[in-house]
Amino acid sequence: MTSEALLAFAILGLTIVLFVSDRLRLDVVAMMSLLALTISGVTTVPDALAGFSNPAVLMIAGLFVVGAALTDTGVADWLGQRLERFAGGGEAKVIAVVMGATALVSAFMSSTGTVAILLPVVGTLALRRGIAPARLFMPVAFAAHLGSNLTLISTPPNLLVSEALRAAGREPFRFFSFTIPGVVVLAVGVAYMISLGRSALPSKEDGADAGAPRSLSLDDLSMEYGLGSALRAVRVPPGARLAGLTLGQANVRADFGVTVVGIARPGPRGLEAQRVVPQAVFAPGDELRLLGSDEKIAALTERFGLEALQARPIFSLPPEESLAEVVLPRRSSLAGQTLRDARFRDRYRASVLSIRRGEGWLPVFHATPELRDLKLRAGDTLLVKGRLKHLRNLRDERRDLVLVAEPDAQGDVFVDRERATVAVCITLGMLVCMALGWLPNVVAVLLAAVLLVLARCVRPADVYRAVNWESVVLIAGMVPLATALERTGAMGAAVSAVEGLLAGARPAVVLGLLVLATSAIGMVLSNTATAVLMAPLAVRLAGALGLAPEPLLLGVAFASSAAFATPIASPVNILVMGPGGYHFKDFTRVGLPLQLLVLATAVIVIPLVWPF
Repeated sequence: MTSEALLAFAILGLTIVLFVSDRLRLDVVAMMSLLALTISGVTTVPDALAGFSNPAVLMIAGLFVVGAALTDTGVADWLGQRLERFAGGGEAKVIAVVMGATALVSAFMSSTGTVAILLPVVGTLALRRGIAPARLFMPVAFAAHLGSNLTLISTPPNLLVSEALRAAGREPFRFFSFTIPGVVVLAVGVAYMISLGRSALPSKEDGADAGAPRSLSLDDLSMEYGLGSALRAVRVPPGARLAGLTLGQANVRADFGVTVVGIARPGPRGLEAQRVVPQAVFAPGDELRLLGSDEKIAALTERFGLEALQARPIFSLPPEESLAEVVLPRRSSLAGQTLRDARFRDRYRASVLSIRRGEGWLPVFHATPELRDLKLRAGDTLLVKGRLKHLRNLRDERRDLVLVAEPDAQGDVFVDRERATVAVCITLGMLVCMALGWLPNVVAVLLAAVLLVLARCVRPADVYRAVNWESVVLIAGMVPLATALERTGAMGAAVSAVEGLLAGARPAVVLGLLVLATSAIGMVLSNTATAVLMAPLAVRLAGALGLAPEPLLLGVAFASSAAFATPIASPVNILVMGPGGYHFKDFTRVGLPLQLLVLATAVIVIPLVWPF
């Protein structure tokens, strides 16, 4: 083996270590790899930059724009809201319908974007059906991965294996090349989740008893986040020093470390919730809902002459305000910032009352002054309070915040009918062109993206924000590494070693071992990085063993997207981990059998459609 090949292997190994450590962004690691290859002389500058002109890279960027148009015009949300009409009341049927709908949407959008859109719909649906959200969120995440096997544009690995096939001088995969085996794998996955998988799903008591549909109340949500046990109530008696002061004048949070989260005032219909704003004036008879330590609340009570109430206070808000829960996705810009640094209240017009972090429901951090200086992490779930119109705007913040559930959520969504119709027509036109081969795939996608911008289905100012540049740069930066492994002979050496081990083995065994190896790598690397590394290996292995490359490449694509066994295997799993209250072991218990079942099904079905 040449020194260049050894150096390429060393760069590959260091790249994998950095990917696994998760200390740096994936795109930064990919660019470091690209620079290392160039500076060391393993690859030339033109070869190092060739990834940025790769058709798969351009297609992925264009597809992000198509997905943004369907989201901005309300099409994706409208499809998600239709779930409730078909879900029925039984848990098994709800899981089947939710998984089918999620897979359908994921066939045309990124899995992360699909879950971000459907999570609030499914969360509210679960609570209205009296089902624990933990019983649905994991099936949604798994269905998004299964839906990635349905079409060419479902996920970057599909595009990458198609490009590898084209680079090998063969006809690339068509739009529906993945569909038949993908549908079989999806059916097997859904069948597993409504039977064995459902019995292994965690059953959270907070999900309510199965029974009649219901809405999520404010008190339910506050109790779920631990506010019920932490909330204290005091009354403002006549003559109290607090009467007549505004919340701003009382300076309760700064002076006492206590947060006023509710003001209830006697009225004709009993206690009526008031808005908690700095201008709110305290009056005799008001009942205050407070968060803080017992010592600090006692000091506040003594200072202003308040009367402590013993009964557990019911959390309530004025009609124009509500609560919602949101989760930070893996690459949220809020991760690493404090609420104070991010100016959360000013930015989103909402206050954070509590944060749930970790594998389970605890620990819970309440709305104390210290909360503002807690550094946020990806996967944190936040309970926020604000005016309804501001909370509804959180639906549009899917890059940094994903709305999980909101009390008494409205069943309707805004759809711009004119722009939505245009967006659907352009998208269908793109799919037809790709399916029938009227235009090269990359041209069809870029044409659709441009037409959607010209038709104002997505605003020009939002186009660049819609693209997940981390994924684009990751692929562009990793392609030169795969090229370098091929050019230096490192890939050939690896194939020769594998060929010696597999000499005389049946093609199905070769496919099975390749799928297992890809799946194992995909458990620690992103599906995109896994496909970039394994697709060229599959092509070379097929040539060495005299097999058709198509079934091996399909196996790589399916295995790359089989991210079920660990929460760190995919951003989608991290996205549902906090809201579902899952432990690491929950994914292993439910997902590992599914992963093995999906891989076994793929190994059986793929050769029936694409013979060796």
